[in-house]
Amino acid sequence: MSERKSWTMTTHDWSRDLDLAHLAEVRDHTDRYGAGGRRHMILEVLAYANDEAESIGRVGHAVVTFHDDGRVRVSDDGRGTDTRVDSVGAVVRKPVMATKDLRFFDGLDGPLLPDGLPRRGMSTVSALSSVLVHENHRAEGSWSQTYRHGVPEAALCSLRAASDSGTSVEFVPGTSIGGPDSLEGSDLQAFSWLHIDLLAE
Repeated sequence: MSERKSWTMTTHDWSRDLDLAHLAEVRDHTDRYGAGGRRHMILEVLAYANDEAESIGRVGHAVVTFHDDGRVRVSDDGRGTDTRVDSVGAVVRKPVMATKDLRFFDGLDGPLLPDGLPRRGMSTVSALSSVLVHENHRAEGSWSQTYRHGVPEAALCSLRAASDSGTSVEFVPGTSIGGPDSLEGSDLQAFSWLHIDLLAE
């Protein structure tokens, strides 16, 4: 256990759980951050799963499930979102949904996703969703948290430990999100560290 401010910032700032100004910026500029529609939001989540698979050196498996009511669930079999215990014993999950991705959000030359639009980070998906549920399963435990337009609804909740590690993100795009709704066939081959399956329920 250690002070959060001492934790190395690689993709996100561990010292804060929530950046309201960042989330508001995303919501206020839907024309920019929501331009790719639901398709782009799914690609943002898959890009993070691809990073996880690459970091452990094996091709991962991701499942994208489309529900009749508009919900989309993206699950993977990676390590599960990084979760630690701080110096006072509090469980802290990397704040990927409520703070900006330090690698991409402010950059002008960030990587493009398969739809040709810039990668901005998972927080853009969260901010542009009326509701988003983020679950992660790791060797040391499992947790869930619900967000509404990027803002946590309640504290991080511990779940019964799962038999396997991984992360799932289920979201409902906000009513202001237009544009492409579904993945294209080429998207499934665009992430070199992922095998992607599509389901409909």
